[in-house]
Amino acid sequence: MDDLSKNQIFAVHGIAGAGSVALATGFTYPLDTIKVLTQVGSSAGKELNAAEVLMRVLSVSGNAGLFSGYGWLAFGRTFGLGARFGVYEILAAFSKDGREDNYVYPSEALLAGMAAGAIETFISSPFELIKLRMQVSSASYIPSSNFALEEGGRKPLVARLLNGCHPEKRSLNQYVDLISTLKPKNANLEGALLEYPWTMTGSGKPPSVCNVRRPSDIISLEGWSTLWRGFRSGLVRDSVFGGIFFSSWQLLHQAMLDWKAVGMNPPPRLNEEVGPLSPLAVSLAAGVSGSVAAASHGFDTARTRTQCTVLPKV
Repeated sequence: MDDLSKNQIFAVHGIAGAGSVALATGFTYPLDTIKVLTQVGSSAGKELNAAEVLMRVLSVSGNAGLFSGYGWLAFGRTFGLGARFGVYEILAAFSKDGREDNYVYPSEALLAGMAAGAIETFISSPFELIKLRMQVSSASYIPSSNFALEEGGRKPLVARLLNGCHPEKRSLNQYVDLISTLKPKNANLEGALLEYPWTMTGSGKPPSVCNVRRPSDIISLEGWSTLWRGFRSGLVRDSVFGGIFFSSWQLLHQAMLDWKAVGMNPPPRLNEEVGPLSPLAVSLAAGVSGSVAAASHGFDTARTRTQCTVLPKV
């Protein structure tokens, strides 16, 4: 009976945690969309502002564009945050095992947070990649293709690896005209050109990220390893964030306990004797810790731009 009760409590906590993550993600998701598009669209000479990005999304995709890819992020963040806090709690419990005061030192919280962030990166990377490409697609005009294959003709490489994406006929004709004076070894010069990765789209450029946003398209065109593209930047980002977040939180939490303990008679010997802290104070402390940990934002920009690049595997 006790085991059944514990399992029910665990299930309730899991459902509540997943619901809280999904709800919080939904509230902040439009801000994440604006952040991602600003990172992708800005350059050294011209930096986009939030108003420009917002108007662009609304003009292309409407209000729904602000939530493009939300399901992927909510799903990935549920597992990612679960892994982050779960790994941290395991490592923290190992660090304070045997101590009477049940206290984790900031240096220990820093190391545990860095390890937890690394695990979170590995789990959430595929979901973030798909989410990002859907966000970029929500602010991009996708031109319709006017390329048609002749009856019985062989599908070009890009059509076999990426359904719905066809070469640019005008650019392809220019390529063919430029080399038509040479003696070709292949009678079907146009088809032979389309078998080379550098000209598979007919323009010498890789397919647009708007055409490579579904998991099946990403795996077919770029390979499985693409789901973890930018992993090193993400690893540094989440490790730095996790380490700073948990260590600063530990410092603030201890400071709040010490502040509450002032004037207590007799003075508490252990943290457990101080009693629970105010939920509002705890929330504010977590917000301050997250703001300090946002120093890892530069690595987030590097990862975002890496994930927004299409690199065919062939």
